[in-house]
Amino acid sequence: MNINCFRKFPQRTALLTGLSAQAFLCGMLALPTTASAQNPVDEVTFKLVPNPKFVDCLRRSPWEEPTAKATVIRGELNDTLILDVDGIKPGLGFDLFTVQRSPFLADGSADPNFKTFGLAWYQTDVQVGKYTDDGHVRIKTILLDQIFGFDPDVSLPPTNTFQVGFWFNNPQDAAACGFDPTKPTPFNGEHKAGPLAMISLPDAKTGLGPLCTNPDLSTSPASCNP
Repeated sequence: MNINCFRKFPQRTALLTGLSAQAFLCGMLALPTTASAQNPVDEVTFKLVPNPKFVDCLRRSPWEEPTAKATVIRGELNDTLILDVDGIKPGLGFDLFTVQRSPFLADGSADPNFKTFGLAWYQTDVQVGKYTDDGHVRIKTILLDQIFGFDPDVSLPPTNTFQVGFWFNNPQDAAACGFDPTKPTPFNGEHKAGPLAMISLPDAKTGLGPLCTNPDLSTSPASCNP
């Protein structure tokens, strides 16, 4: 029997007569909640994986694997994302976005059904300094479970961007790996970026990105409880 329950609710239990009534009340209070939205996850940590086509243009050395880890902490008004990269060539610059879709499956293999990244949301720049572990950024914005954009001009409904990825800022930095600098991607402020460098993976069960911590499996495809 939970003694702390009687201590916590002395006034409520005093209204009931007998030990059995107190035990009943404490038992009811101990029942687990069924709505996961009432108990949101306050912090998530996940890895980003390198784009295999351009991983050699990321590496600081042949014996190092480029890594990136993101931690997102929920706040009252906005959330904090902390990104740390390691094993990446010093001097490289990147542009970090949240996007609707990842080109990879949960196991890191290429998604055969991938066509586009969908809605993309520019978040920050990432710069690797003199040392391989100098890449570190921190941003504060709406991220967990609620990040979205919409555009009524093109009939785009509210659309979540639960994946996190970053792109080579300079197209020339990926040229040695086969990227054509004359065909840049729009993933920087000048809309003349290089290819995807690293990105998060979808959840194997829901297909949603790691910024969704409270999935709704009653919909098809799965959605996210804001």
